[in-house]
Amino acid sequence: MRIEVSRYVFRLAQVFTISRGSRTEAQVLTVRVMDGDLQGWGECVPYARYGETLGSVEAEIQGLPDDITRDRLMDLLPAGAARNAVDCALWDLEAKRSGLRAWELAGLPAPGPEITAFTLSLDTPATMQAQAAKNAFRPLLKIKLGTPDDMPRLEAVRAGAPASHIIVDANEGWSAEVYSELAPHLVRLGVALVEQPLPAGEDEALIGMQRPVPVCADESCHDRASLPALKGKYDVVNIKLDKTGGLTEALKLRAAALEQGYGIMVGCMVGSSLAMAPATLVAQGASVTDLDGPLLLAEDRDTPLVFDEAGVHPPEVALWG
Repeated sequence: MRIEVSRYVFRLAQVFTISRGSRTEAQVLTVRVMDGDLQGWGECVPYARYGETLGSVEAEIQGLPDDITRDRLMDLLPAGAARNAVDCALWDLEAKRSGLRAWELAGLPAPGPEITAFTLSLDTPATMQAQAAKNAFRPLLKIKLGTPDDMPRLEAVRAGAPASHIIVDANEGWSAEVYSELAPHLVRLGVALVEQPLPAGEDEALIGMQRPVPVCADESCHDRASLPALKGKYDVVNIKLDKTGGLTEALKLRAAALEQGYGIMVGCMVGSSLAMAPATLVAQGASVTDLDGPLLLAEDRDTPLVFDEAGVHPPEVALWG
């Protein structure tokens, strides 16, 4: 076997803004694990919030032995983007070797489509209202917020899409005081979930705080080792393969979180259909699915995921798994 890693850039359909900044493209790493005529592939999106760069993640992957297995990978790399791309590539290779689908190898039922959120990036209230109106046909909208002046934005989105379910992602941008002030308005406007309202290092303030809207841990939850610190703070955990370090740990985190009473959200970084494909297996039956990365792109893989009124569909064999 041998491992190859390459860089890809996908243009976004429009500027995408969160509380930490804006981007016009998705920069990803594609990993291929070759075994004779067979190859498995996977994708990751290095994330600066977690100290990752394209170069640092690429170096981690290139340092792996050629005879890597999924079991050994868990010991050689920590949870994160590098392990994710290799782990997913190994799942894909194993599926090709066996002639089985990845869901069969994982002992899961045949997957189906799941309704996914569509994300509106942070902007002026007028622009966000226009974007909400344009996407008001979608059953679930996710709003990027995270500033002290978010109420006009939230009101504008609700006005633009009065029938859509709404979830809010603050990306660690609020203080405890701001969140407490906003909470009653989140209820009034029918917000179904608020994601990571406080910085991960300051979320102790959530203990004992009233949570009239379920609160989801994103930056505070990476893998199973994160779960003990979430108790009393969060109601839902956001599972992203770039945080868990691949499908292997994502499935284990999902099982452990459900056992401990958490709701499940399955999210993504902004990447291509290849990055979303393994996550569709984790998303089966999740409380919230947020795998809209490809919908934010101006270009995608040759065999992209299908998105329609039923939601995001599992990948075809030509894409992954």
